[in-house]
Amino acid sequence: MIYTWFYEMTAIPPESEALRRAVRWLSAQRRYTADAIAEASRRFDLSPADEDFLLRTFLHADAGARKPADSDQHT
Repeated sequence: MIYTWFYEMTAIPPESEALRRAVRWLSAQRRYTADAIAEASRRFDLSPADEDFLLRTFLHADAGARKPADSDQHT
């Protein structure tokens, strides 16, 4: 589950309870897009720094999870 991965990869759990709840919500939704992160930021009243942190963390993780072959299927 991404929630566990998040804590393993960041090594430092978030200080903010709101950020922890946002990470749990994103994990439950199984949506890690910029739109989902923006929604989580509104729902949990995150600071701009917290939202940026989620964007960098989840979008970077999502990009790393894609296999190069996935983008070459239509060639």
